[in-house]
Amino acid sequence: MFKKNDELELLISDLGTTGEGIGRVDGYVLFVKDTVIGDRVRVKVMKAKKNYGYARLIELLEPSPNRVEAPCPVARSCGGCQIQFMNYQEQLRFKEAKVFNNIKRIGGIDSFEMEPIIGMEEPFHYRNKAQFPVGLDKDGNIVSGFYAGRTHSIIDMEHCMLGICPEGQDVNGEIMKLIKVFMKQMGIKPYDEKTGKGLVRHVLIRIGKTTGQLMVCIVINGRKLPQANILVDALKDIPGMTDISLSVNTQRNNVIMGTEIISLFGPGYIEDYIGSVKFRISPLSFFQVNPEQTEKLYNKALEYAELTGNETVWDLYCGIGSISLFLAQKAKKVLGVEIVPEAIEDAKVNAKINGIENAEFFVGAAEEVVPKYFKEHPDAPECQPDVIVVDPPRKGCDEKLLETMVLMKPARIVYVSCDSASLARDLKWLSAKGYQVEKVTPCDQFGQTVHVETVALLTKNGPYESCCSYDIHRVSY
Repeated sequence: MFKKNDELELLISDLGTTGEGIGRVDGYVLFVKDTVIGDRVRVKVMKAKKNYGYARLIELLEPSPNRVEAPCPVARSCGGCQIQFMNYQEQLRFKEAKVFNNIKRIGGIDSFEMEPIIGMEEPFHYRNKAQFPVGLDKDGNIVSGFYAGRTHSIIDMEHCMLGICPEGQDVNGEIMKLIKVFMKQMGIKPYDEKTGKGLVRHVLIRIGKTTGQLMVCIVINGRKLPQANILVDALKDIPGMTDISLSVNTQRNNVIMGTEIISLFGPGYIEDYIGSVKFRISPLSFFQVNPEQTEKLYNKALEYAELTGNETVWDLYCGIGSISLFLAQKAKKVLGVEIVPEAIEDAKVNAKINGIENAEFFVGAAEEVVPKYFKEHPDAPECQPDVIVVDPPRKGCDEKLLETMVLMKPARIVYVSCDSASLARDLKWLSAKGYQVEKVTPCDQFGQTVHVETVALLTKNGPYESCCSYDIHRVSY
């Protein structure tokens, strides 16, 4: 019906799962980035398929009442924020509906209680972690920032409006300016993905929200950064600087961090809190990027676990033990499993510094460790746990792990997910094996983006039978 470069007027009537506006003309669907439901726009078709296509916003003819002016100057070009043009209340409604629809449509689940999404008080300046790619622009200048949507073209910027700014200080920008000046002075080239040459690939910056401690880890295509002591001396002058290191990544792939860390300054970690629990965070540690919302998410998981102090709990994909230590405060025993050895070492240290002695940690893939443990210790109390908590990566749980979880027959499964589509798939599988999805709560960890965390409660032959429903206007703070 349409072809590339066609221009037309369009009313945006829906949103896709990745945040693009959807408009329809005589049944033909066009996806338009940076639009909001209710926008009337003029667009240019960029790619046309038989029944659908993709178009670029040329002119906003009539804005939606839910549209806001994006405060970030590169909001359209940067791929980091997909829905910054949507007011925050509408963002929450979009995410709540996304979770609900995925569970209902993908999961085929019709009987569960959908609790209100837990929103953020301040949907900007919440990220405690930034990973800046480093490259060259067309004029040969060193640039850093974030990738443009669906590309590896770097949008040159130093201040991200999602990053934490302690006491109003733009530490990310200050750090990146120092690093780029240092690279220029020393003649150090950024890494080129096409040729595999160049040294500096990415810069990882972590900020302790509560402690104010700073970490800088420079990812390099080699094992040495020339004149590194000069850069270290400059970075050390930034208030809060606690740890500086190199990450060795000589592989030609899209993985950001290498597995070898070379310390340049500091103890090899920073510390921060989620609630009252203190955590040690190393460069390779997985730690939630939004500690304030993470506390709300973990408290909801703890509520769903219904711990009284007598329970045995497995925490699968436990990372540095963040959920494990929350659970251990209320459980008899917690067993955590994580594939990253450094994260498990951090988990053990975190348990120690918090005085928690009822948590035990295992290194390995959950889909390997748990089935093996169950096979070797079938009569052990740990193999008849009261609760299993899972917080898997975006792809969800391995079916082998789900099978073992069912064989263990926990009274409750608490599933924490960063992708509601894979969550819905796994809930469908568990529902077919005798587990009832009782409650689901989305929690917004990532304002201005389409991403949302969700926690779900399943019970063995659960009692909840009312038809699933929810009020799309409800939000919780």
